[in-house]
Amino acid sequence: MHDFRYVKNELYCEDLPVKALAESYGTPLYIYSYKTLIGHFRKLQAAFGDISPLICFSMKANSNSAICRALVKEGAGLDVVSGGELYKALAVGASPRKIVYASVGKTRDEIRDAIKAGILFFNVESLPELEVIDSVSGELRRKVDVCIRVNPDVSAHTHKFITTGKARDKFGLDFDSAKEVILSAGKFSNLKISGLHIHIGSQITQPYPFARAISKAASFIKKLQSSGVRLEYLNIGGGLGIVYKDERPQTAAKFSRAILPLLEALKVKVILEPGRFIVGNAGILVAAVTYVKSTKFKNFVIVDAGMNDLIRPALYGAYHEILPVTSYKGQGIRDCIKADVVGPICESSDFLGKDRKLPRLAQGNYLAIMGAGAYGFSMSSNYNSRCRAAEVLVNGKRAYLVRRREEYKDLTRGESIPPFLR
Repeated sequence: MHDFRYVKNELYCEDLPVKALAESYGTPLYIYSYKTLIGHFRKLQAAFGDISPLICFSMKANSNSAICRALVKEGAGLDVVSGGELYKALAVGASPRKIVYASVGKTRDEIRDAIKAGILFFNVESLPELEVIDSVSGELRRKVDVCIRVNPDVSAHTHKFITTGKARDKFGLDFDSAKEVILSAGKFSNLKISGLHIHIGSQITQPYPFARAISKAASFIKKLQSSGVRLEYLNIGGGLGIVYKDERPQTAAKFSRAILPLLEALKVKVILEPGRFIVGNAGILVAAVTYVKSTKFKNFVIVDAGMNDLIRPALYGAYHEILPVTSYKGQGIRDCIKADVVGPICESSDFLGKDRKLPRLAQGNYLAIMGAGAYGFSMSSNYNSRCRAAEVLVNGKRAYLVRRREEYKDLTRGESIPPFLR
Protein backbone atom coordinates (compact mmCIF):
# COMPACT_ATOMS: atom_id res chain seq x y z
CA MET A 1 0.00 0.00 0.00
CA HIS A 2 1.14 3.54 -0.69
CA ASP A 3 -0.15 7.10 -0.83
CA PHE A 4 0.34 7.80 -4.52
CA ARG A 5 -3.03 7.87 -6.26
CA TYR A 6 -4.93 9.59 -9.07
CA VAL A 7 -7.30 12.43 -8.25
CA LYS A 8 -9.25 13.65 -11.29
CA ASN A 9 -6.65 12.19 -13.66
CA GLU A 10 -3.72 13.76 -11.82
CA LEU A 11 -1.25 11.66 -9.81
CA TYR A 12 -0.98 12.85 -6.21
CA CYS A 13 1.46 12.18 -3.41
CA GLU A 14 -0.70 12.39 -0.31
CA ASP A 15 -2.46 15.78 -0.76
CA LEU A 16 -0.14 17.32 -3.36
CA PRO A 17 -0.19 16.93 -7.17
CA VAL A 18 2.99 15.33 -8.47
CA LYS A 19 2.97 17.56 -11.55
CA ALA A 20 3.12 20.69 -9.39
CA LEU A 21 6.03 19.23 -7.43
CA ALA A 22 7.89 18.41 -10.65
CA GLU A 23 7.32 21.93 -11.97
CA SER A 24 8.42 23.47 -8.69
CA TYR A 25 11.52 21.36 -7.98
CA GLY A 26 12.47 20.20 -11.49
CA THR A 27 13.24 16.72 -12.74
CA PRO A 28 14.56 14.10 -12.27
CA LEU A 29 12.95 14.23 -8.84
CA TYR A 30 12.55 11.71 -6.04
CA ILE A 31 9.33 12.21 -4.07
CA TYR A 32 8.71 10.41 -0.78
CA SER A 33 5.47 10.00 1.15
CA TYR A 34 5.92 10.42 4.90
CA LYS A 35 2.59 8.73 5.57
CA THR A 36 3.59 5.62 3.62
CA LEU A 37 7.03 5.48 5.22
CA ILE A 38 5.74 5.64 8.77
CA GLY A 39 2.75 3.42 7.98
CA HIS A 40 4.93 0.53 6.90
CA PHE A 41 7.17 0.86 9.96
CA ARG A 42 4.13 0.80 12.25
CA LYS A 43 2.76 -2.29 10.49
CA LEU A 44 5.93 -4.18 11.37
CA GLN A 45 5.80 -2.89 14.94
CA ALA A 46 2.23 -4.07 15.31
CA ALA A 47 2.83 -7.45 13.67
CA PHE A 48 5.66 -8.26 16.07
CA GLY A 49 4.21 -6.48 19.09
CA ASP A 50 4.15 -9.67 21.17
CA ILE A 51 7.95 -9.83 21.27
CA SER A 52 8.78 -6.09 21.02
CA PRO A 53 11.75 -6.47 18.66
CA LEU A 54 14.29 -3.77 17.92
CA ILE A 55 13.54 -2.74 14.33
CA CYS A 56 16.71 -1.36 12.76
CA PHE A 57 16.00 0.33 9.43
CA SER A 58 18.55 -0.72 6.82
CA MET A 59 20.15 2.55 5.74
CA LYS A 60 21.57 1.11 2.54
CA ALA A 61 18.02 1.13 1.14
CA ASN A 62 17.71 4.89 1.57
CA SER A 63 20.09 6.94 3.71
CA ASN A 64 18.52 10.37 3.23
CA SER A 65 18.77 12.12 6.59
CA ALA A 66 15.09 13.11 6.62
CA ILE A 67 13.97 9.52 5.96
CA CYS A 68 16.23 8.18 8.71
CA ARG A 69 15.26 10.92 11.15
CA ALA A 70 11.55 10.25 10.58
CA LEU A 71 12.05 6.59 11.49
CA VAL A 72 14.32 7.32 14.44
CA LYS A 73 11.61 9.62 15.86
CA GLU A 74 9.22 6.65 15.62
CA GLY A 75 11.58 4.57 17.74
CA ALA A 76 13.52 2.76 15.03
CA GLY A 77 17.13 1.76 15.29
CA LEU A 78 19.44 1.82 12.28
CA ASP A 79 21.39 -0.91 10.50
CA VAL A 80 24.61 0.57 9.08
CA VAL A 81 27.18 -0.96 6.73
CA SER A 82 29.87 1.73 6.45
CA GLY A 83 31.58 4.53 8.31
CA GLY A 84 29.57 7.00 6.28
CA GLU A 85 26.27 5.43 7.29
CA LEU A 86 27.39 5.42 10.93
CA TYR A 87 28.22 9.12 10.65
CA LYS A 88 24.79 9.88 9.21
CA ALA A 89 23.03 7.67 11.76
CA LEU A 90 24.59 9.61 14.63
CA ALA A 91 23.93 12.91 12.87
CA VAL A 92 20.17 12.24 12.71
CA GLY A 93 20.06 11.48 16.43
CA ALA A 94 19.92 7.69 16.46
CA SER A 95 20.74 6.23 19.84
CA PRO A 96 24.07 4.38 19.54
CA ARG A 97 22.47 1.54 21.53
CA LYS A 98 20.02 1.11 18.65
CA ILE A 99 22.71 0.90 15.95
CA VAL A 100 23.96 -2.42 14.59
CA TYR A 101 26.89 -2.57 12.17
CA ALA A 102 27.10 -5.13 9.35
CA SER A 103 29.42 -5.44 6.26
CA VAL A 104 32.00 -8.03 5.29
CA GLY A 105 34.77 -5.46 4.95
CA LYS A 106 34.79 -3.14 7.96
CA THR A 107 38.10 -1.30 8.16
CA ARG A 108 40.09 -0.76 11.33
CA ASP A 109 39.20 2.94 11.32
CA GLU A 110 35.50 2.18 10.83
CA ILE A 111 35.59 -0.31 13.70
CA ARG A 112 37.34 2.21 15.94
CA ASP A 113 34.75 4.92 15.21
CA ALA A 114 31.88 2.54 15.91
CA ILE A 115 33.37 1.41 19.24
CA LYS A 116 33.95 5.01 20.30
CA ALA A 117 30.33 5.81 19.41
CA GLY A 118 29.12 2.99 21.65
CA ILE A 119 27.01 1.04 19.14
CA LEU A 120 24.91 -1.92 20.29
CA PHE A 121 27.05 -4.47 18.44
CA PHE A 122 28.84 -5.53 15.29
CA ASN A 123 27.49 -8.28 13.04
CA VAL A 124 30.74 -10.17 12.48
CA GLU A 125 31.27 -11.93 9.15
CA SER A 126 34.63 -13.72 9.56
CA LEU A 127 37.30 -14.84 12.03
CA PRO A 128 39.85 -12.25 10.77
CA GLU A 129 37.27 -9.51 11.36
CA LEU A 130 36.63 -10.79 14.87
CA GLU A 131 40.35 -10.65 15.58
CA VAL A 132 40.59 -7.05 14.37
CA ILE A 133 37.60 -5.97 16.47
CA ASP A 134 39.17 -7.63 19.51
CA SER A 135 42.47 -5.85 18.81
CA VAL A 136 40.90 -2.41 18.36
CA SER A 137 38.72 -2.93 21.45
CA GLY A 138 41.86 -3.69 23.43
CA GLU A 139 43.55 -0.51 22.21
CA LEU A 140 40.50 1.49 23.32
CA ARG A 141 40.15 -0.49 26.55
CA ARG A 142 36.53 -1.27 25.81
CA LYS A 143 34.48 -4.45 26.09
CA VAL A 144 32.52 -4.79 22.85
CA ASP A 145 29.44 -6.87 22.01
CA VAL A 146 29.30 -8.77 18.73
CA CYS A 147 26.88 -11.07 16.96
CA ILE A 148 28.22 -13.82 14.73
CA ARG A 149 26.67 -13.87 11.27
CA VAL A 150 25.89 -17.42 10.24
CA ASN A 151 25.22 -18.42 6.67
CA PRO A 152 22.29 -20.86 6.86
CA ASP A 153 22.68 -22.07 3.25
CA VAL A 154 19.05 -21.27 2.42
CA SER A 155 17.80 -20.18 -0.98
CA ALA A 156 15.88 -16.90 -0.78
CA HIS A 157 14.25 -17.48 -4.21
CA THR A 158 15.18 -14.00 -5.37
CA HIS A 159 17.62 -12.48 -7.89
CA LYS A 160 21.07 -14.08 -7.69
CA PHE A 161 22.74 -10.70 -7.09
CA ILE A 162 20.70 -10.09 -3.92
CA THR A 163 20.85 -13.60 -2.46
CA THR A 164 23.12 -13.55 0.60
CA GLY A 165 22.42 -16.76 2.51
CA LYS A 166 23.76 -19.52 0.27
CA ALA A 167 26.92 -21.46 1.15
CA ARG A 168 28.93 -19.93 -1.71
CA ASP A 169 27.94 -16.33 -0.94
CA LYS A 170 30.57 -14.06 0.63
CA PHE A 171 28.54 -13.41 3.78
CA GLY A 172 28.83 -14.99 7.21
CA LEU A 173 30.20 -18.26 8.58
CA ASP A 174 28.92 -21.79 8.16
CA PHE A 175 27.48 -23.33 11.34
CA ASP A 176 30.51 -25.51 12.08
CA SER A 177 32.91 -22.57 11.82
CA ALA A 178 30.57 -20.37 13.85
CA LYS A 179 30.43 -22.99 16.60
CA GLU A 180 34.22 -23.16 16.75
CA VAL A 181 34.43 -19.39 17.08
CA ILE A 182 31.72 -19.18 19.74
CA LEU A 183 33.16 -22.00 21.83
CA SER A 184 36.59 -20.35 21.70
CA ALA A 185 35.21 -16.95 22.72
CA GLY A 186 37.59 -16.90 25.70
CA LYS A 187 40.44 -16.15 23.30
CA PHE A 188 38.88 -12.75 22.60
CA SER A 189 39.30 -11.03 25.92
CA ASN A 190 37.83 -7.71 24.76
CA LEU A 191 34.69 -9.14 23.18
CA LYS A 192 31.39 -10.60 24.27
CA ILE A 193 29.61 -12.82 21.74
CA SER A 194 26.03 -11.78 22.41
CA GLY A 195 24.06 -13.39 19.62
CA LEU A 196 23.60 -14.63 16.08
CA HIS A 197 22.84 -12.73 12.91
CA ILE A 198 21.27 -14.10 9.73
CA HIS A 199 20.31 -12.32 6.51
CA ILE A 200 19.42 -14.45 3.51
CA GLY A 201 18.70 -11.88 0.80
CA SER A 202 16.45 -9.14 -0.46
CA GLN A 203 13.04 -8.85 -2.17
CA ILE A 204 11.87 -12.14 -0.66
CA THR A 205 8.13 -12.52 -1.20
CA GLN A 206 7.32 -15.71 0.75
CA PRO A 207 7.78 -16.57 4.44
CA TYR A 208 9.18 -20.09 4.09
CA PRO A 209 12.82 -19.11 3.31
CA PHE A 210 12.81 -17.02 6.50
CA ALA A 211 11.18 -19.82 8.49
CA ARG A 212 13.74 -22.33 7.23
CA ALA A 213 16.68 -20.04 8.05
CA ILE A 214 15.31 -19.20 11.51
CA SER A 215 14.65 -22.89 12.20
CA LYS A 216 18.28 -23.67 11.38
CA ALA A 217 19.45 -20.82 13.61
CA ALA A 218 17.14 -21.98 16.41
CA SER A 219 18.49 -25.51 16.23
CA PHE A 220 22.03 -24.11 16.37
CA ILE A 221 21.20 -21.95 19.40
CA LYS A 222 19.77 -24.97 21.23
CA LYS A 223 22.94 -26.97 20.53
CA LEU A 224 25.00 -24.12 21.93
CA GLN A 225 22.79 -24.03 25.03
CA SER A 226 23.50 -27.72 25.60
CA SER A 227 27.19 -26.76 25.59
CA GLY A 228 26.57 -24.11 28.23
CA VAL A 229 26.51 -21.12 25.85
CA ARG A 230 23.67 -18.62 26.33
CA LEU A 231 23.04 -16.05 23.61
CA GLU A 232 21.03 -12.91 24.24
CA TYR A 233 20.10 -11.85 20.68
CA LEU A 234 18.91 -13.28 17.38
CA ASN A 235 19.08 -10.77 14.55
CA ILE A 236 16.97 -12.17 11.69
CA GLY A 237 18.02 -9.50 9.17
CA GLY A 238 15.70 -8.02 6.58
CA GLY A 239 14.73 -8.84 3.00
CA LEU A 240 10.94 -8.55 2.99
CA GLY A 241 9.74 -7.97 -0.57
CA ILE A 242 7.33 -5.39 -1.95
CA VAL A 243 5.10 -5.10 -5.01
CA TYR A 244 6.93 -4.00 -8.15
CA LYS A 245 4.83 -5.80 -10.79
CA ASP A 246 2.88 -9.02 -10.26
CA GLU A 247 4.44 -10.04 -6.95
CA ARG A 248 2.16 -11.08 -4.13
CA PRO A 249 4.53 -10.47 -1.24
CA GLN A 250 3.73 -11.33 2.33
CA THR A 251 2.24 -8.69 4.57
CA ALA A 252 3.88 -7.89 7.88
CA ALA A 253 1.09 -9.82 9.62
CA LYS A 254 1.53 -12.92 7.43
CA PHE A 255 5.29 -12.79 7.93
CA SER A 256 4.96 -12.58 11.71
CA ARG A 257 2.45 -15.45 11.83
CA ALA A 258 4.96 -17.68 10.02
CA ILE A 259 7.95 -16.97 12.24
CA LEU A 260 6.70 -15.68 15.61
CA PRO A 261 6.25 -19.17 17.10
CA LEU A 262 9.88 -19.98 16.24
CA LEU A 263 11.13 -16.76 17.83
CA GLU A 264 8.96 -16.95 20.95
CA ALA A 265 10.22 -20.46 21.71
CA LEU A 266 13.84 -19.23 21.77
CA LYS A 267 13.32 -16.61 24.48
CA VAL A 268 15.94 -14.25 23.05
CA LYS A 269 15.80 -10.59 22.11
CA VAL A 270 14.95 -10.23 18.42
CA ILE A 271 16.24 -7.67 15.94
CA LEU A 272 14.83 -7.04 12.46
CA GLU A 273 16.65 -5.10 9.72
CA PRO A 274 14.01 -4.13 7.13
CA GLY A 275 14.79 -1.57 4.45
CA ARG A 276 12.86 -2.04 1.21
CA PHE A 277 9.65 -3.06 3.03
CA ILE A 278 9.57 0.28 4.84
CA VAL A 279 10.73 2.72 2.17
CA GLY A 280 10.37 0.99 -1.23
CA ASN A 281 6.80 1.98 -2.05
CA ALA A 282 7.13 5.26 -0.15
CA GLY A 283 9.04 6.83 -3.05
CA ILE A 284 8.77 7.53 -6.76
CA LEU A 285 11.12 8.98 -9.35
CA VAL A 286 9.59 11.61 -11.63
CA ALA A 287 11.09 12.19 -15.09
CA ALA A 288 10.21 14.57 -17.89
CA VAL A 289 9.87 13.42 -21.48
CA THR A 290 12.66 14.86 -23.61
CA TYR A 291 11.85 13.20 -26.95
CA VAL A 292 9.59 10.55 -28.42
CA LYS A 293 11.49 8.62 -31.06
CA SER A 294 9.96 6.12 -33.47
CA THR A 295 11.93 3.70 -35.64
CA LYS A 296 10.88 0.89 -37.98
CA PHE A 297 11.41 -1.52 -35.09
CA LYS A 298 10.52 0.22 -31.86
CA ASN A 299 9.23 3.32 -30.12
CA PHE A 300 11.37 5.07 -27.53
CA VAL A 301 10.26 7.54 -24.87
CA ILE A 302 13.46 9.35 -23.94
CA VAL A 303 13.32 10.96 -20.51
CA ASP A 304 15.67 13.08 -18.41
CA ALA A 305 16.26 10.34 -15.80
CA GLY A 306 18.65 7.52 -16.51
CA MET A 307 20.51 4.58 -15.06
CA ASN A 308 22.63 6.97 -13.01
CA ASP A 309 19.42 8.00 -11.21
CA LEU A 310 17.85 4.54 -10.91
CA ILE A 311 20.19 1.66 -11.74
CA ARG A 312 17.97 -1.27 -10.71
CA PRO A 313 16.54 -1.97 -14.21
CA ALA A 314 20.03 -1.93 -15.78
CA LEU A 315 21.67 -3.87 -12.95
CA TYR A 316 19.03 -6.50 -12.15
CA GLY A 317 16.59 -6.26 -15.03
CA ALA A 318 14.25 -5.01 -12.29
CA TYR A 319 10.69 -4.00 -13.14
CA HIS A 320 9.23 -0.68 -12.00
CA GLU A 321 5.72 0.33 -12.94
CA ILE A 322 5.75 3.53 -15.03
CA LEU A 323 2.69 5.77 -14.91
CA PRO A 324 1.81 9.04 -16.64
CA VAL A 325 1.62 11.83 -14.09
CA THR A 326 -1.44 13.07 -15.96
CA SER A 327 -3.75 10.19 -16.85
CA TYR A 328 -6.17 10.29 -19.76
CA LYS A 329 -9.02 7.98 -18.87
CA GLY A 330 -11.04 6.69 -21.76
CA GLN A 331 -8.14 6.60 -24.17
CA GLY A 332 -8.58 3.83 -26.69
CA ILE A 333 -5.92 1.45 -27.85
CA ARG A 334 -5.23 3.73 -30.82
CA ASP A 335 -4.25 6.49 -28.42
CA CYS A 336 -1.56 4.36 -26.79
CA ILE A 337 1.86 3.21 -27.88
CA LYS A 338 4.19 0.44 -26.80
CA ALA A 339 7.61 1.89 -26.09
CA ASP A 340 10.87 1.50 -24.23
CA VAL A 341 11.34 4.22 -21.61
CA VAL A 342 15.02 5.12 -21.79
CA GLY A 343 17.40 7.71 -20.42
CA PRO A 344 20.17 9.91 -21.86
CA ILE A 345 23.14 7.79 -20.70
CA CYS A 346 25.52 6.45 -23.33
CA GLU A 347 24.84 2.78 -22.55
CA SER A 348 22.41 0.36 -24.17
CA SER A 349 21.51 -0.81 -20.66
CA ASP A 350 20.17 2.66 -19.85
CA PHE A 351 16.48 1.91 -19.65
CA LEU A 352 13.77 2.32 -17.02
CA GLY A 353 11.22 0.06 -18.68
CA LYS A 354 10.82 -1.95 -21.87
CA ASP A 355 7.76 -2.52 -24.05
CA ARG A 356 5.49 -0.44 -21.84
CA LYS A 357 1.99 0.53 -22.92
CA LEU A 358 1.75 4.29 -22.51
CA PRO A 359 -0.46 7.14 -23.71
CA ARG A 360 0.92 9.12 -26.59
CA LEU A 361 3.35 11.47 -24.94
CA ALA A 362 4.91 14.75 -25.89
CA GLN A 363 7.99 16.68 -24.85
CA GLY A 364 7.54 18.05 -21.33
CA ASN A 365 5.06 15.42 -20.14
CA TYR A 366 5.93 13.72 -16.88
CA LEU A 367 6.24 10.04 -16.01
CA ALA A 368 6.37 8.50 -12.53
CA ILE A 369 8.61 5.49 -11.95
CA MET A 370 6.93 3.76 -9.04
CA GLY A 371 8.42 1.83 -6.12
CA ALA A 372 11.67 3.81 -6.29
CA GLY A 373 12.07 4.63 -2.61
CA ALA A 374 14.53 1.80 -1.94
CA TYR A 375 17.87 1.48 -3.73
CA GLY A 376 16.98 4.43 -5.92
CA PHE A 377 18.85 7.55 -4.89
CA SER A 378 21.10 5.52 -2.57
CA MET A 379 22.58 3.72 -5.62
CA SER A 380 22.63 6.78 -7.89
CA SER A 381 25.85 8.20 -9.31
CA ASN A 382 27.38 10.99 -11.34
CA TYR A 383 28.05 8.73 -14.34
CA ASN A 384 28.30 10.73 -17.58
CA SER A 385 28.98 13.72 -15.27
CA ARG A 386 25.30 14.05 -14.53
CA CYS A 387 24.09 15.91 -11.46
CA ARG A 388 22.18 13.79 -8.99
CA ALA A 389 18.48 14.40 -8.49
CA ALA A 390 16.70 16.44 -5.84
CA GLU A 391 14.66 14.69 -3.14
CA VAL A 392 11.39 15.91 -1.65
CA LEU A 393 9.46 14.61 1.37
CA VAL A 394 5.69 15.17 1.39
CA ASN A 395 3.68 15.26 4.60
CA GLY A 396 0.02 15.89 3.91
CA LYS A 397 -0.28 19.23 2.13
CA ARG A 398 3.34 20.29 2.62
CA ALA A 399 6.47 19.42 0.69
CA TYR A 400 10.01 19.73 2.02
CA LEU A 401 13.19 19.76 -0.06
CA VAL A 402 15.32 17.19 1.77
CA ARG A 403 18.18 17.17 -0.74
CA ARG A 404 18.93 19.97 -3.16
CA ARG A 405 19.65 19.13 -6.76
CA GLU A 406 23.37 18.98 -7.50
CA GLU A 407 24.86 21.71 -9.68
CA TYR A 408 27.69 21.48 -12.18
CA LYS A 409 30.12 22.94 -9.65
CA ASP A 410 29.43 19.93 -7.42
CA LEU A 411 30.91 17.70 -10.12
CA THR A 412 34.39 19.19 -9.66
CA ARG A 413 34.21 19.67 -5.91
CA GLY A 414 37.22 17.94 -4.37
CA GLU A 415 39.08 17.61 -7.67
CA SER A 416 42.30 19.48 -8.45
CA ILE A 417 44.59 19.95 -11.43
CA PRO A 418 48.32 19.49 -10.65
CA PRO A 419 50.63 22.44 -11.33
CA PHE A 420 52.34 20.82 -14.33
CA LEU A 421 49.02 20.81 -16.19
CA ARG A 422 48.24 24.47 -15.61
